[in-house]
Amino acid sequence: MSLPHVTTETFEQEVLQSPVPVLVEFTAEWCAPCRQLEPILLELAQEWLGRIKIVAYDVDQDPKFVLKNRIFGVPTLVLYVNGQAKERITGLRPKGHLVKKFERYL
Repeated sequence: MSLPHVTTETFEQEVLQSPVPVLVEFTAEWCAPCRQLEPILLELAQEWLGRIKIVAYDVDQDPKFVLKNRIFGVPTLVLYVNGQAKERITGLRPKGHLVKKFERYL
C-alpha cells in the first residue's frame, strides 16, 4: 500500500482547494528516508481519516514546481490548510513528532 500521489497538474485541486487540511510528502523513489517515513504516514492517514488527507508528490516530476514550493530536501512534509502552507518538516521524524506538529489542525 502506498500514499495517493498528486501531480503538478492535480496539485491545485487536490491540495490547495481541498476542504480538509492536506499533508503533502514531497518524496522521491531513490530516497531511503522517504521509504522509512511512508509506513508512518500510512498509519496516520488511517488514524486521521476524514479529518486530514495525506498525499505524496514525486519531486522528480517537476523540479521548477518543487523549487517554487521551497522544497530543498526530501522527505519534506508540508501541511496545507485552506490553500496555505501552515507547517513544514524536512527529514525523517518519529510518529510522535509528526502528531505533535500536525494534530492541532485536525
